[in-house]
Amino acid sequence: MSTFKERLRGDLTTSMKARDELRTATLRMALAALTAEEVSGSAARELSDDEVLRVLGREAKKRHEAAEAFAAGGRSELAARELAEGEVLAGYLPTPLTDAELAALVAAAIASLGAGGPQAMGPVMKALTPQLAGRAEGGRVAAEVRRQLGS
Repeated sequence: MSTFKERLRGDLTTSMKARDELRTATLRMALAALTAEEVSGSAARELSDDEVLRVLGREAKKRHEAAEAFAAGGRSELAARELAEGEVLAGYLPTPLTDAELAALVAAAIASLGAGGPQAMGPVMKALTPQLAGRAEGGRVAAEVRRQLGS
């Protein structure tokens, strides 16, 4: 079992003992999503720590989107709950990159590849994706690459 998944299970036990309803419900939901991911496909498999982080990131994004939808629908109590769940999940994710850090990483990738012009977008994105996994959304990275390549 991945060490990250073990940590989630340990934290679930701790939150249950502390009677922390929000944290308990959120961690149960996250573990259920991980289990669903493990059994999807043709054969059950064990997720790596990177895959666990990817699933948790996807779940946190779902919470954020649901909160926006609830807020737009005038359901502020449900929006607050979704945001709180997202905050619990965010505690397990790597810290997101600031705009300046992202710009520096993109500039370094462009320089190392000697890339120039909009046609270099694919190779630059391919080089950046492993470095930025879980730390910056793809759309944000693509926008910065486009900006620096001048397209």
